[in-house]
Amino acid sequence: MSDSLHNQTARLVFIGAGNMASSIIGGLVSHGYPAKLITATDPNAEQLSALASSTGINTTNDNQQAAAQADAIILAVKPQVMDAVTSPLKDTISTNKPVIISIAAGITIANLLGWMGSDLPVIRTMPNTPALVQTGATGLFANDAVSGAQKALADTVFSSIGLASWFEQESDLDAVVAISGSGPAYFFMMMEAMEEAGVKLGLSAESARELTLQTALGAAKLAQSSDVPPAELRRRVTSPGGTTEQAIKCFEEGGLRELVDTALQAASKRSKELAG
Repeated sequence: MSDSLHNQTARLVFIGAGNMASSIIGGLVSHGYPAKLITATDPNAEQLSALASSTGINTTNDNQQAAAQADAIILAVKPQVMDAVTSPLKDTISTNKPVIISIAAGITIANLLGWMGSDLPVIRTMPNTPALVQTGATGLFANDAVSGAQKALADTVFSSIGLASWFEQESDLDAVVAISGSGPAYFFMMMEAMEEAGVKLGLSAESARELTLQTALGAAKLAQSSDVPPAELRRRVTSPGGTTEQAIKCFEEGGLRELVDTALQAASKRSKELAG
């Protein structure tokens, strides 16, 4: 990835310099994207100063000035202030028409077009928190105004923090929210439960945590590097009459699969409600 990123010429503007934006910027710069082509804006001067110091990018608190020079604008502000932040940019971007990339949950492409102009190229994305350590999973959807080059640029941006996966319909992002957007919390909850159970079995809290985290990491790496599905990997670990079989039987009898399905359906439904 690094060689191609060194040759990039697209000017990126991040409006909002919080944790997610900082992680994406860090990923881009560490993979060779020219820092001089990246600008971040934020009302928090201290945050901008720290980001400039760690990455070498440009910073400003003037959204209009930054947007006027952008080939791509990455909107990384909270959903509740998106209207107030984007509406004033409408006239500024009407000429150069940068691709607008949103990472805000619950903000639809129709919302953004209503605030910023009806003929803009817009990409809606759903990254997740492991992006903070460059192992994220991001779902992306582009409207018809987005060019192939602009899609490639967005792919570059989000591939720098993990997996970037494109979808054919904007509504697919509700399922993305349920699987990967909210998904880290499900695994954290499982880790939490395993740690607590380990302590009840007599382990120290430190040992239970260490073993749980390493096991979660190892299982994910093994599944990712394997050419067989998780179901087969599970079967290979589950010896007839053994310890794993006893635990799996408890999960099955407790309705784990049905519970997971119900939970993800609820998350997807809530995503639709938030998007209006």
